[in-house]
Amino acid sequence: MLSSDGKTRARRGRLSLPHGTVDTPAFMPVGTQGTVKAMTVGELEEIGAQIILCNAYHLHLRPGEEIVALAGGLHRFINWQRPILTDSGGFQVFSLEALCRVDDGGVTFRSHLDGQERRLTPEKVIDIQRTLGSDIVMPLDQPVPFGCPEAAAEEACERSDAWAERALRYWRSSGAGKGGAALFGIAQGAFNEALRRRSARRLAGMGFDGYAIGGLSVGEPPELTWRLLEITLAELPADRPRYLMGLGTPADLVRAIALGCDMFDCVLPTRLGRNAMAYTSEGRLNMRNARHARSVEPLDPRCSCEVCANYTRAYLRHLAVSKEILGCRLLTYHNLHYYLRLMERARQAIDQGRFAEFAEEIQRVHQRPAEDADDDR
Repeated sequence: MLSSDGKTRARRGRLSLPHGTVDTPAFMPVGTQGTVKAMTVGELEEIGAQIILCNAYHLHLRPGEEIVALAGGLHRFINWQRPILTDSGGFQVFSLEALCRVDDGGVTFRSHLDGQERRLTPEKVIDIQRTLGSDIVMPLDQPVPFGCPEAAAEEACERSDAWAERALRYWRSSGAGKGGAALFGIAQGAFNEALRRRSARRLAGMGFDGYAIGGLSVGEPPELTWRLLEITLAELPADRPRYLMGLGTPADLVRAIALGCDMFDCVLPTRLGRNAMAYTSEGRLNMRNARHARSVEPLDPRCSCEVCANYTRAYLRHLAVSKEILGCRLLTYHNLHYYLRLMERARQAIDQGRFAEFAEEIQRVHQRPAEDADDDR
């Protein structure tokens, strides 16, 4: 770690990866199938994305890692020359549960694309990501839904930890990390404090390059999410990056940074951008709302992105209510710029010893009621 805030547990760090460095705290735009929806790689570079997330499960099914390899790896295939983290597909085991059969050896499932039976094991998942050429590799794990029986939660936690150990052993024996790629462990434990501690301690003892916190923000009460996150972070090594998977809003991000998280991914900025929602210094706005129909102001007067420099709220609303594709693109661009600028400002605030004040400001703005109601008259 390069520096800390002093008043909170917020940290500054730098990851050195085969395709470049990443300054943390960092947000990773989500490019599940090798594309961040509605964005070109040039636009991602323009707004300062340091690293993106792709999904090994989806790329394995289509187009297949062998086809990606023909192009020289995932970076060349998608024309992105900065770092890539690939998620393993563990969350798909959770979200596509009806198509899966899980045992201690791995996961057998039917592709949601063509119905063909496939098999993933901890070792197979490493091979897929090695073929893709990922900078940060995630092992196979088994998240569980909120409310699952305690026995099932413990079984899934034990299995995830065992799979992590197998993945790490295979990673080392196969030489997969020799080129500088990193393997992160994923701490699980469902919604049980003792399981969370146990999983985090086990993985910490294995010596991964970094650690992810998985299986949170999947339907549990928010107060439980934050309690379990604190419990998990307390058990993870302070000298390794900590990646909170799949969460959240701007207010969530600064709260998690204050607790000691370093890396994040979330579909919110892109998904909401495609649905006419914008994150701004005034909070979240619904650009279908009639109050923007005659506004010649920029989307966010405090934003320096190309959208705010060149387009009015009235035009963006017109695109939204007309269901024009350009509206989706412009709002996605702005939202990702907002998230990436939020991380840049967070890093500056940590360096200057004022992160607590910065986080309070962001939470105050984004805990206001969001402008969600459509009024497209």
